[in-house]
Amino acid sequence: MKKFILKRLLMSVVILFFVSMIIYAIMRCMPTSYVEQQAMNLASRPGSKSYQEWVDLLNAQYGLDKGVIQGYFTWAGGAIHMDFGESWYWNQPVTQKFASVIWYSFALGLAAFILEMIIAIPAGIAAAKKQYSATDYTVTVIALIGISLPSFFFATILKYIFSVKLGWLDLYGIVGRNHETLSEAGKILDMAKHLILPTITLVVVSIGSLMRYTRTNMLEVLNADYIRTARAKGLSEKRVVNHHAFRNTLIPIVTLLGGSLPGLFSGAMITETLFQIPGIGYTSYVSVVQGDIPFVMFYMVFLAVLILLGNLIADVLYAVVDPRVRVD
Repeated sequence: MKKFILKRLLMSVVILFFVSMIIYAIMRCMPTSYVEQQAMNLASRPGSKSYQEWVDLLNAQYGLDKGVIQGYFTWAGGAIHMDFGESWYWNQPVTQKFASVIWYSFALGLAAFILEMIIAIPAGIAAAKKQYSATDYTVTVIALIGISLPSFFFATILKYIFSVKLGWLDLYGIVGRNHETLSEAGKILDMAKHLILPTITLVVVSIGSLMRYTRTNMLEVLNADYIRTARAKGLSEKRVVNHHAFRNTLIPIVTLLGGSLPGLFSGAMITETLFQIPGIGYTSYVSVVQGDIPFVMFYMVFLAVLILLGNLIADVLYAVVDPRVRVD
């Protein structure tokens, strides 16, 4: 297992090298440039330099006057030492801005992830156990609605009902107007209250695929020969489902769960933007619009690392949930 993990880590480093190079090349081709916006603002001042002079000066200052390959290796040299430069738009180190916003996205993603597991997996198993019943049809309809429902549409409905009509929750933001006057426990509850609608949005739009995935795999396992043998031996249906069938159903689900790791830290760009949650998703959206190459570059590489790590964790978990799996 140690050799397997080491081999996968080395492969991940190579993959990350080429992925980051491609991302850097794409960032250099972004049509919206913060440098151009800054040069335009500076050139409009009385007695200032011309627009092109400011562009050349700022490009040299930010290292954009170099070629893509040379510029990438300059960036990679700093990244190895955890120096990702200064954010052009946020006017602070990239890692400092990242640390200030990531925990909002993590709290939102973790709450949605836990609720999704609690609801989707039992619902999928129940639908498979009672195939073609009212339970099965209900779960299928809910899953299809969740898969088909756009997050921006559902979020707008929730805001209209619970914020505009009922007035129970705020329209946007992570804290209320009187946040600073609350106690420490009150501040936590205030932030949790503002995360209710975004969490519901994420759960509803993402729960359908896991429901369908769990149902399909459970049906396949329940029709296997060893399940019929277990029933023929007189085992209770509860033991057959929970002990024999569910563990084998976990194997493909582990792949899905491992791939969901980036979602805990990557943020939900659309949902965070709609509710103006100052998480990493909303911050990266603003950075892309403003052409903030250093921050967007760090964010994209961070996602690539999470995806590689998620795949590695999924492969390792195979051996945990299935003793038949052996890594040579």
